[in-house]
Amino acid sequence: MARLPQRFYRRDALDVARDLLGKILRRGPVRLRITEVEAYRHGGDTANHCRAGRTPRNAAMWGPPGRAYVYVCYGLHQMLNLVTDEDGQGAAVLIRAAEPLAGHDVIRTRRGGLDGPALLTGPGKVGAALGLDTSFCHHPLYRAGGLEVLDAAPVAQVLCGPRIGIDYATPEHVRAPWRLAVADNRWVSHRKTLSARA
Repeated sequence: MARLPQRFYRRDALDVARDLLGKILRRGPVRLRITEVEAYRHGGDTANHCRAGRTPRNAAMWGPPGRAYVYVCYGLHQMLNLVTDEDGQGAAVLIRAAEPLAGHDVIRTRRGGLDGPALLTGPGKVGAALGLDTSFCHHPLYRAGGLEVLDAAPVAQVLCGPRIGIDYATPEHVRAPWRLAVADNRWVSHRKTLSARA
């Protein structure tokens, strides 16, 4: 499978989010199929980390596109985002859940011996399974080595719903259906808040 080229990411975060479903994350022996994502868009998205401007924490999110932005949530969870849009726009897609394809023993070890969807249904779980930390910020996902995103067949059916944990955003953006997931896949979180996409 070929790596996704940098131009794949140089689009609106919501379009990239839809097209990332079903694609493959690879780091060493671990391969994960992306099953759930959230778009954090350029231009007024009040849930976006870049809403107040550039900071040391969000610097990677400003681009260039096709790079990783990893931040720590609650001082514990490593959250993987893939930077989108044009350089300097501050947008990304959060990887919320994934399905294991290879490296199961490594994943289970990193996730404390858990098995089944509890392994990878949550963004902190995905970061842990891949062994990520903030040193991966700015890492180019389209180059060989380290963390890569590989192409795969498009997903036929998609679910959508509101993003998780963004109560600080305006009501419009709290309700925006910018969380997308693969339909008929058990490796998806918060399923009750998802519905078929029109």
